[in-house]
Amino acid sequence: MRASLVRRSALAASVASLVLLASACGGSSDDSDSKSEAPNSSKSAPAAAEQSDVKALTAAELEKASLADGDVADHKIEKAGAQDILKAADVTSDKAECLPFAHALFAVPQGKPVASTARTATTEPKASDADTSGDMSDKDIDDAMNASMDVSSTMIDLASYEGGDASDVVTAVRKAAAACTAGFTATVQGDAQKLSGITEAKVAGGEEAAAWNMVAEQEGTKIPFGLVVVRQGSTVTTFTTINMAAALGKDVKLEQPTSVVDAQVKKLS
Repeated sequence: MRASLVRRSALAASVASLVLLASACGGSSDDSDSKSEAPNSSKSAPAAAEQSDVKALTAAELEKASLADGDVADHKIEKAGAQDILKAADVTSDKAECLPFAHALFAVPQGKPVASTARTATTEPKASDADTSGDMSDKDIDDAMNASMDVSSTMIDLASYEGGDASDVVTAVRKAAAACTAGFTATVQGDAQKLSGITEAKVAGGEEAAAWNMVAEQEGTKIPFGLVVVRQGSTVTTFTTINMAAALGKDVKLEQPTSVVDAQVKKLS
């Protein structure tokens, strides 16, 4: 599998390298988040009229409100590189009604934001319980490798809007998700990938919040993804998450980045 499935999903380069390894090893996974059966949880969307006087954050204000390294325990926060940022024209869908969902998943700001910025958040590898003081058994080696690969990377995109546009963006993504549960094909800078198994996940945060789990497939490799969309005031933030071990088909559930979402909402509040 080419690195584009993850790199062009605007996730960290380390995850892209792991996806290449997953392809070589023949790993695949249809698992979704353990909370995927739970209904979506969020506050009721306010009417657009109630948001008409909301002022958009400027580029400088949005940068200040974005996560920085040290804001989330056990996570490395970095500013996304230029190669990670996609434009609307870079992402298309075989079904027009699914395009808002595809744009959210691939961290493309919707509509006409006043400003936008992006970060990556990567969890620190978990420590293994395996005994490394002497000769390691095959199980110890497997446990150590699995622990080192149980790392999640999240692309965080923030976009600020004038008036009720931010709430409209969340509504559009919700509508697209509901219309596309049967799946669709998204093409990202020329590379087609099939998205299936789109299900709602439980999430809370901000003034509006929604989350989904899904599986992306390209060239026979299946990788579980998580998407969270949160609106706080005039800003919409999307969180796209992949887990390295899950990408390799390991018995690891993809968890939504709750601590990252909470920290980002706090900085925007």
